[in-house]
Amino acid sequence: MKQINASIITIGDELLIGQTIDTNSAWMAQELNKIGVWVKRKLAIGDHKEDIRKALDEESRQADIILITGGLGPTADDITKPLLCEYFGGRLVVNEDVLAHVKYLFEKVYRRTGPMLERNLKQAEVPDNCTVLMNKRGTAPGMWFTQSSETGEKKIFISLPGVPHEMKGLMTDEVLPRLKQHFQMPVIFHSTVVTYGIGESRLAEEIKDWEENLPAHMKLAYLPHYGMVRLRLTATGEDESLLRDQLSRQMSKLKQLVKRWMVTEGDSTIAQTVSALFKKRKLSLATAESCTGGYIAHLLTTDAGASDFFKGTVVAYANEVKQNLLGVSEETIKNFGAVSEQTVKEMVKGVLVHLNTDYALATSGIMGPGGGSDEKPVGMVWIALGNRQQVITKEFHFRFERLRNIEMAALTALNELRKFVEGDKS
Repeated sequence: MKQINASIITIGDELLIGQTIDTNSAWMAQELNKIGVWVKRKLAIGDHKEDIRKALDEESRQADIILITGGLGPTADDITKPLLCEYFGGRLVVNEDVLAHVKYLFEKVYRRTGPMLERNLKQAEVPDNCTVLMNKRGTAPGMWFTQSSETGEKKIFISLPGVPHEMKGLMTDEVLPRLKQHFQMPVIFHSTVVTYGIGESRLAEEIKDWEENLPAHMKLAYLPHYGMVRLRLTATGEDESLLRDQLSRQMSKLKQLVKRWMVTEGDSTIAQTVSALFKKRKLSLATAESCTGGYIAHLLTTDAGASDFFKGTVVAYANEVKQNLLGVSEETIKNFGAVSEQTVKEMVKGVLVHLNTDYALATSGIMGPGGGSDEKPVGMVWIALGNRQQVITKEFHFRFERLRNIEMAALTALNELRKFVEGDKS
């Protein structure tokens, strides 16, 4: 079965100067891969006609599907639509369905008073040789073009708005279903294991023999990020049942090899894994954060449903807050300092009592860039965690810039909590 390849072109000067971060192409690539389309290239270009034209020419030589986002708005710098009209030899005409939709949005949804601007009405103009993709979430429609290549192959060009909310709606409602009808797709399955506390090189060495003996239709990807490495195994083929069985057997072998460092199976984050663990066991949690400044609480509450287990946090950044709210003794801070085993242990005990939870977690450290010493260098963090019966403490040293040190401390703390709770049989 022929592999279906795609290229993604994102348009906008703001992408090239860093004013806007491109999240569109990453999301699109994930969704395309789910239906069996391989994204071979992603390209960001500015608002320049010749650059866009050149990109269309080049990407169509190597891809079956060329997706374009950006440049479809009502302002003068939105040049994608007229350029596509010219590129495919069409002429702009008013699409009555799009026009009615634009008027509906302005009158009923946005509740604008007064006549619509001419530039807004022009959103209903589309090339007469495209298939219009109705944008339920905005005024700029998507456009689907088909063109024969020099070899006679049919190439699909799809132009979508750059607004992520609108692009996702069009991809979900229009583009992906049409692509599945248009192409005969291979079966693609992914399976992921998340590890923490082992580097990419060491991990590769641990599973070297297994990886070298993978079947040709399976591929392992290493996805490192802040102390963790995701191992994603991808299997491609035509027989869905056979492929699932093969992937399952290979993943069983992999999990056995990495069980010492394995956080979870699947694509969950450490925070999501901790959340699921606490919900499953019907346990409650609170945090007392100094150096992480509430970042652990942020990670835990990013996904809905955190209130099922997470009661709250005390961001005890100042020593007086540690003393007045958490009950850390003045003598402890005077004798051992805020960044110490003794202080974080008392922080955990205090938050357990005051927030009345089953488990608690505390952090105190020196995140940098200043504030360190020979005895307590930048990157030194004390973590305490436990319950009413037992509190354990661990010291860690991170070596990065401030924000990364904070994230590493938070993720490490959550992972230590996960291991403690999983090993708690009480």
